[in-house]
Amino acid sequence: MNTKPLNSKSLRRGRPAALVLAVVAASTVALVSCGDDNDSGGSTSQAATPPTASFSGMTPSALKSAASSAVESARAAASAAASSASAAASSFEASVSAEVARASKDAQNELKDVKGQGNAMSDVAMTGKPRAQTSGLLAVLVTITNKTDKKASYAVQVDFLDSAGKVVETRYVGAEELAPGAKAQPVAISTKPPEPVLTPKLAKAQRY
Repeated sequence: MNTKPLNSKSLRRGRPAALVLAVVAASTVALVSCGDDNDSGGSTSQAATPPTASFSGMTPSALKSAASSAVESARAAASAAASSASAAASSFEASVSAEVARASKDAQNELKDVKGQGNAMSDVAMTGKPRAQTSGLLAVLVTITNKTDKKASYAVQVDFLDSAGKVVETRYVGAEELAPGAKAQPVAISTKPPEPVLTPKLAKAQRY
């Protein structure tokens, strides 16, 4: 095989081809680099998308159904609480009434012929009981003190008045055969709802 030495003219003819190859290679690198940048940008866009795990996966109708169930549960709980409070109030009233039922009837009978406020108003005092202790009922503790020097029985009338001063309800309590200086503390309970608020008033007290 014959080889000829390269002269300067041949070298000059080869330079344009080499330059073309260099430009093509540079363009290729630039294109690859742009492609990498685009891929990187695509990754950034994907990262900005919230992951599906953060969604509940529930349709609007399912969400509405869940909300309705929560409301019904809350209503059921409130109803149960109201029933419980009502039962507690009835239980409190029954326990007190069982102790004073007969005395209450006797007191009512004793007071039916009494004119005015009776002869023992100074022997009786009233104190309101906290509603937390009576399951929401309006109740007053009636303190009866025998201030005489011999045994005595007492009949007491408690009226419950509305804001206009009208008697809405009347309750009777009493104490029998109290020794001199002894005390009795029956409870007068209103059976009316908590609203409107009523005011208890000592109406009559008779010693007999």
